[in-house]
Amino acid sequence: MAAVVAGGRSFASSFIGRFKDGVETTGDLVKLSVESLQWGFSDILARRFSWSEFLLQCWFMTRVSLLPTILVSIPFGVITSVQIGAAANQIGAQSFIGAVNGIGVLRQGAPLVTSLMIAGAVGSAICADLGARTVREEIDALKVMGISPIQRLVAPRILAGLLVSILLTVIVAMTAMTTAFAIVVGTGQISSGTYLDSFVGLAQPADLVLAELKAFIFGFVAVIVAAHKGLHAFGGPKAVADAVNQAVVLSVILLAVINVGLTQAYVMLFPGGA
Repeated sequence: MAAVVAGGRSFASSFIGRFKDGVETTGDLVKLSVESLQWGFSDILARRFSWSEFLLQCWFMTRVSLLPTILVSIPFGVITSVQIGAAANQIGAQSFIGAVNGIGVLRQGAPLVTSLMIAGAVGSAICADLGARTVREEIDALKVMGISPIQRLVAPRILAGLLVSILLTVIVAMTAMTTAFAIVVGTGQISSGTYLDSFVGLAQPADLVLAELKAFIFGFVAVIVAAHKGLHAFGGPKAVADAVNQAVVLSVILLAVINVGLTQAYVMLFPGGA
């Protein structure tokens, strides 16, 4: 009986400890987000923003994520075209394959694929870089010299991540939709004119706006989480490895939750476009 009570107390204390850690992490993420945006926009207005670092990070993020993103988009387009085509053939709605493919890719597929690649490829690299700087005490050295690491290192990465996420979403959407078009039309399911007419007739500008809004938010969340974990990597190389793992896992979970929330909000606000 005593062992059961002790086990219950241990579980309760562990749960409370994890809950407190979660609350503290949430607060740290919000604080880092506000400070990064504040430093970034204030530096731009004051004309002291590190554009060289911004452009360097844009090139780095594009270099590490562009090819993997395209390679993921191609099979994604194949899968959506095959599944949607099979379902449309069963219910006799072949003429709507183009609309369903295109709208599905725009609203859900493109921003989510982009965000996962940003979190996996870019986020892990950012976390490892900042984590290594933290372990080598470079972050502390910047603070001693009166330089804010958020201003110098985080803010340019945040703005670069926002820009790259938005542009990559367009590339993902175009790649996936082109692949789906080639599969559907190439296999003779429908003509190219019918495919394009159905997409143009049902797609709305709000679909592209929703995709870019999701990409903007997803990119911001992925880079913020990576930067936070990197700046809090204490304890040597193992701490950096753990921080990278935590950053990727936490980013994927947050992106999935935010995606559901944004999709539901869009359906409630624009029921006619759902």
